[in-house]
Amino acid sequence: MTSCPCGGVALTAKLPGTQGSNEKYADCCGRYLDGGEAAPTAEALMRSRYTAYTLGREDYLLATWHHGTRPASLELEGKPRKWLALEVRRHEQSEPDHAVVEFVARYKVSGRAHRLHEISRFVREAGQWFYVDGDLV
Repeated sequence: MTSCPCGGVALTAKLPGTQGSNEKYADCCGRYLDGGEAAPTAEALMRSRYTAYTLGREDYLLATWHHGTRPASLELEGKPRKWLALEVRRHEQSEPDHAVVEFVARYKVSGRAHRLHEISRFVREAGQWFYVDGDLV
């Protein structure tokens, strides 16, 4: 069993008296990246985008980036990073089609540790969530 890079916790972790564990990739972000399912929440989309970064899946990142702010390319191949962990600090859905997710992603570049702390904005159009932009904290 390969756990998901986003650190998604299985439902059993939320039930009293159970231990829960990291979900398998296929049951967590894999269903969005490989299975074609649309992420049901902005947080699920953000987690799947983190996983896409860990896997170098520029296609998924661009497809889930809102067309109004999406860059032409991310050029991930020229940016070798070892992604270490994701911590979701909050998820707020102020309106049915607008949400904010605050997260901290930890990674290494050339052996040196870094952290990316961002408050990201998401919008839902035609039932699908998209990353719009974010503010670094």
